[in-house]
Amino acid sequence: MASEKCTLSLQREVGLLGAVSFIAGTMIGSGIFISPQYVLTVIGSPAASLIIWASCGCLAMLGGLCYAELGTVIPESGAEYVYMLRTTGKVTAFLFVFSFVNVMRPASATGIALSVAEYVVAPFYSDCTPPQLLVKCVAAGCILTLAIVNCLSVRTATLIQVLCTAVKVLALTGIALGGCVMLFQGETGSINSFEGTNVGVNSIGIAFYQGLWSYDGWNTLNFLTEELKHPEVRCFGYILKNQMWRIKNLALCSAK
Repeated sequence: MASEKCTLSLQREVGLLGAVSFIAGTMIGSGIFISPQYVLTVIGSPAASLIIWASCGCLAMLGGLCYAELGTVIPESGAEYVYMLRTTGKVTAFLFVFSFVNVMRPASATGIALSVAEYVVAPFYSDCTPPQLLVKCVAAGCILTLAIVNCLSVRTATLIQVLCTAVKVLALTGIALGGCVMLFQGETGSINSFEGTNVGVNSIGIAFYQGLWSYDGWNTLNFLTEELKHPEVRCFGYILKNQMWRIKNLALCSAK
């Protein structure tokens, strides 16, 4: 008798809107509201800071395109862990996921949660600095709430992600429109000035670090590839490859 294989698989409940919101919502985090002042302070001039932001955006876009291709070639959840497991072996993958779970991701989540907590408690302490214990408790509550929501339901987590992304986009749109209005009113300030630019390696490196931290999140969708509905159609490269394959077949048929 043929033996039946029982495999464990995740339910594909994340659609196109949820996938886009997952990436955008992760990228548009507390970093974009905090990092600009540090980038400007470190690099020294507004024009140079704009170049830093544009360069970081290009790097993030190229990384996202590469991960889109990887997600279609290796359609498994886990992102870097799975790619290392399939290419460099179990030892490298284990070392990466061990450091990722115990150091990298907790540190990143803690920083974001503390930033959110400071904004949440700030209105209640307008005349003084809020107690650090309160800030840490609010941050811990945010982390626990999001963890519980993600454990209970993928659909609920996706819905919350979509709503949060919409709020973040509206906030950034308001800031951008306000800046455009001031720009058209002639209040350009020193936006085109390179005066005071720090061209040292340390300054440029720290500025890129702050900028890339704000763009962080372009690789997060690959952590749930197995939960996407038709993940192969999310990649432009995959679509282009299929179209080229069809054109090639049509050409061969015409030649015959």
